[in-house]
Amino acid sequence: MPEWPLTEASPREETLWADLWSKPQAVMWAELGQDLEVALFCRTLAEAERPDARADIKKMIRGYLDSLGLSVSGMLRNRWKIAPAAEVAALEARDEPAPRRRSARDRLKVVPSGEGA
Repeated sequence: MPEWPLTEASPREETLWADLWSKPQAVMWAELGQDLEVALFCRTLAEAERPDARADIKKMIRGYLDSLGLSVSGMLRNRWKIAPAAEVAALEARDEPAPRRRSARDRLKVVPSGEGA
């Protein structure tokens, strides 16, 4: 997990940051250098969770969900697929030893355009 790139994080932002960087999509965020975008999403989401949050803040959240591949439409737009847990378990259950420990990267696949979701 990268260092928090913004001014001091609130406890809620820190929790969101750690949770987001544990997701399979984090592999691509790191590769694409999206640390700042993820941090801005954390900050905006923490603000949107407040009872008095403005409607435009909530709309921004939808945009971040899509651009970061955290929504179904965002996953499709980015052409990302996450292997089902059963598929990952089947690979791990093989008798042959795994060459390395399974990671989020192993579950994330970029699908060439033209292939189904």
